[in-house]
Amino acid sequence: MTTGTAGASEAHKTAGGDRADETAKPPETTKPPETTEPAEPAKPAGALAERRLHPVTPLRRAWAPVAVLIGWAVHDPDGAQRHLTRLTTTTLLIGLAVIVPAAALYGFCSWWFTHFAVTDTELRIRTGLVFRRTAHIRLERIQAVDVTQPLLARVAGVAKLKLDVIGTDKKDELAFLGADEARRLRAELLARAAGFAPETAHEVGEAPSRQLLRVPPGVLALSLVLTGATWGSLAAALVVPPVLWLLTHSLWTVLAVALPLLGAAGASSVGRFVAEYDWTVGESPDGLRIDHGLLDRAHETVPPGRVQTVRIVEPLLWRRRGWVRVELDVAGSSNSVLVPVAPRELAETVVALVLPGVTVPERAALSPSPRRARWCVPLWWRGYGLAVTDAVFAAHSGLLARSLALVPHAKVQSVRMTQGPWERARGVADVCVDTGANKVVRARLRDADEARELLARQAERSRTGRRDARPDRWMA
Repeated sequence: MTTGTAGASEAHKTAGGDRADETAKPPETTKPPETTEPAEPAKPAGALAERRLHPVTPLRRAWAPVAVLIGWAVHDPDGAQRHLTRLTTTTLLIGLAVIVPAAALYGFCSWWFTHFAVTDTELRIRTGLVFRRTAHIRLERIQAVDVTQPLLARVAGVAKLKLDVIGTDKKDELAFLGADEARRLRAELLARAAGFAPETAHEVGEAPSRQLLRVPPGVLALSLVLTGATWGSLAAALVVPPVLWLLTHSLWTVLAVALPLLGAAGASSVGRFVAEYDWTVGESPDGLRIDHGLLDRAHETVPPGRVQTVRIVEPLLWRRRGWVRVELDVAGSSNSVLVPVAPRELAETVVALVLPGVTVPERAALSPSPRRARWCVPLWWRGYGLAVTDAVFAAHSGLLARSLALVPHAKVQSVRMTQGPWERARGVADVCVDTGANKVVRARLRDADEARELLARQAERSRTGRRDARPDRWMA
C-alpha cells in the first residue's frame, strides 16, 4: 500500500518547478548576485483545488429569509395579522419586489462563498461572506459518511453528504452535490480515511457490496400493526381530545393536546413506514451499508469497530412470528436502527458482522435475578437477566417487550455498582456499564456479592478487551 508521502527531493521539485533546477546551475555571467531579479514566489505545496457545491444549492438557501418571516409570523400570529391587514396591494407588491431579489441574492452569495477541499488528512469546508468559517474535519475522526436524497433532491438529481465525526453532536454536511459526485466524494473520503494515498484514492472507487437482507414492505407494515406503541399512541389521540372537550369546552386546549398526539401517532405508524420502507442491509469492506426510505432516500454506513451497543428488541406480538428489531448505539452517530424487523436467525447473523466474534446468548443462558428482588420490583423482576461471556456484557430486561443489550468489553468506558436503600435492605444491587456513546446498560437487581465480584472482573475484562481490540479504521 502506498503511503502518499513524497520524498524531500520530489516535494522540492514540485514546489519549485523548473526554476529550482535553474538556480542549481552555476551563474553564466559575472553580474553581482544582489542585482539578480528576484524569483517569483513558489506556489505552496499545500495549495488546494477547492470545489463548489451544485448550482441548484442557491434555490435551497434562498428560503432562509422567507423562513425568518414565517418564524416571526408563527411566534407572534396576532402581530403578523395586524401588519398584514394594514398592507395595501401596492405595499405588498413592493415588499415582494424587495424580498424575492434579496432572497435570491442571499442564496447565490451563500453558494458562491462556500468551498470544500480534501487534503491528505482532512476535509475542509469554508463558508461565509461577512463572518468566515472554516471547518477542518480530520479523516480519521469520521464515524460515517451518509448520502441522503430528499424527495425534491431526487427529482433534481442532487444529494446531500452528511458526516458523523467523533466528538461532535452536530453533523457537518455538504448540500447539495450532484448525485454521482456525492457518491464519488464519499468513496474518496472513505479511501483516504482507510489509509490509501491521495493519488490512488480517486481510483479506489466505491467498495463492492453484498446484500444481506431486505425487509419487504408487507412485513414492515404488519410489524407496525403488531407494535403496541402504534396502537397506544393512536388510542391516546382518539380518546384524550373528546375527554378534554367534555371537561373544558375549550377548542384551543383540545387542539393544543390533539395535534401533538396525532403527530406522535402518525410518526409511530405512517412516519416509520415511510422512513423504513425498502430497508436493505449490505456488507462491504467499509462497513454495513443501509439503504432505506420511500420519499427521502438515505444511504448510510455502520462504521466497523465503532458500534458501542447492540440491542435486540422483541415485542410481545412479534414472538409468534419469530421477529426481532436490532438497534445500535454508535458514538457520535445518529444511526440507531440496524434492522427494523427480521427473523431472529437472520438478525443474529447481521449482529455477528457488526460485533465480530460475538455470539448472542440464548435466553436459557441468562442468569435471573434472585427471588428476593421481587420485593423491589414486583412481577417485573422476572424480566431481568445477565450473561457475561468472553466477548460481551449482555443484560436482559422486559417482560412484554424483551430487550437484550450487548456491550463488547472493549467498549466499556466505566463500570459501577448502584444500590438504593430498599435494594440494600434486600441484598441486591444494579451493575451499570457506561459506553462511548454516552449510554448506560444496567444489569438490574443482581445479588450484592455477585455485583461486587462482577464489578472487579468487568474492569479487568474491559482493559483486556481494549488491549486486544482491532483498530477502528475504515476497511481495516
